[in-house]
Amino acid sequence: MSESLQIGPVELRSRLFVGTGKYATYELMQQCLEASGCQVVTVAVRRERLYDSANRSLLDFIDLNRYTILPNTAGCFTAKDAVRHARLARELLEGLKNPGSRWVKLEVLADKKTLLPDPIGTLEATKELVADGFVVLVYANDDPILCTKIKEAGATCVMPAGSPIGSGQGILNPNNIRIALEYLKGGDPDYPVIVDAGVGTASDVTMAMELGADGVLLNTGVAAAKDPVRMATAMRHAIEAGRLAYRAGRIPKRAYATASSTFEGMITT
Repeated sequence: MSESLQIGPVELRSRLFVGTGKYATYELMQQCLEASGCQVVTVAVRRERLYDSANRSLLDFIDLNRYTILPNTAGCFTAKDAVRHARLARELLEGLKNPGSRWVKLEVLADKKTLLPDPIGTLEATKELVADGFVVLVYANDDPILCTKIKEAGATCVMPAGSPIGSGQGILNPNNIRIALEYLKGGDPDYPVIVDAGVGTASDVTMAMELGADGVLLNTGVAAAKDPVRMATAMRHAIEAGRLAYRAGRIPKRAYATASSTFEGMITT
């Protein structure tokens, strides 16, 4: 797509963000990242997630000159723990000279069953990380009021959940996402909003983009597909199609039919 997306200091051509978890092999992950056309990949900071059973590092399979790493605080259930992991990621990526070194995808989870965000802990951690100089992209509930408060706390980007992480349910509440977009972008149309979590297939990505989201972050929808590489390719096309459709402007929905050809001037007998 010709138009770019600005996230903090980084300008992106692709609006698809892809995760690095749940792949059968690191080699398969590499193929999927390539097929998706993404520029940003998100990586869990927790040390046990960075190495496999053979002690191979996940980062050895990601081209750090090609991809911007978005470290995330997945698995953190308190603001304190999330902030600590964000700082660990910054230290690691600064050493690797990756442009994502000051980025963090903030996740402060409420419980292990739903993996939904803890709104109070999320706000607390957002404020602390912003004060510490981070570019903070915040995984949030699809509550328009909460999303607004997170933006006011200084978040660079708000990432409302389409549905619970890894559930494959798609966009459960499009109206909430639509209102959140209205509130977040009112008077600030360039403020980035990324739909995060719950994507099951390409149509979910297209729906998010047609609502007006600036991008989509996904992982399980590709990694757990029967053919992950083919699904990654589908996601790439879906995000482009959804963005183009949103920019084109859909026709209004009507209760009754509207003829494609006018009835005026018809041949009569």
